Amino acid sequence: MKIICVGRNYAKHIDELKNEKPTDPVLFLKPDTSVLLKKQPFFIPDFSSNVHYEVEVLVRIKKVGKFIQEKFAHKYYDQISLGIDFTARDLQQKLKEKGLPWEKAKGFDGAAVIGQHWFSKENFTNIQSLSFHLEKNGETVQQGNTEQMIYKIDQLIAYISQFFTLKIGDVIFTGTPAGVGPVEKNDRLEGFIEQKSVFAIDVK
Repeated sequence: MKIICVGRNYAKHIDELKNEKPTDPVLFLKPDTSVLLKKQPFFIPDFSSNVHYEVEVLVRIKKVGKFIQEKFAHKYYDQISLGIDFTARDLQQKLKEKGLPWEKAKGFDGAAVIGQHWFSKENFTNIQSLSFHLEKNGETVQQGNTEQMIYKIDQLIAYISQFFTLKIGDVIFTGTPAGVGPVEKNDRLEGFIEQKSVFAIDVK
């Protein structure tokens, strides 16, 4: 299983981190060891003092594809979920300043939360206008809608498949909206798609 992540796909998030708007989707990978095991808490790593949550809509690939045309991309997935791309922001900033890859800040153990529930896209009226949000200790800290994406899901699948063959079970993190922020010990994070709870994790 590959975890393919999309960065800078919501304009307001680009603004809050003072990044440049990309001319193409920004892609990076997380290893399978970054997936937080089910029913396990997220442990803040010792090497960071500023880990941020980034809630994202997830897509799971259902068949092998390469050089997929955008008009056919919808045939390559039928389930969506929600997750968190945990980011060691302080480490990421140091790496960016040196022009180095982000993997240490994005791909560490436990850095990828994949929702406990997957939903058929047929359950929703329009996945191109899907609302979702993240609560921290019962308070909404991030909220977004897939219509705010710069690059839509089918566009992403077509673009990604130019570089990486997509295989059954691969998961795409489609980008995070504005509102990212730090986690602290004893926080509880819960993610929702259209008011349906998808995951709930504790921070240690």
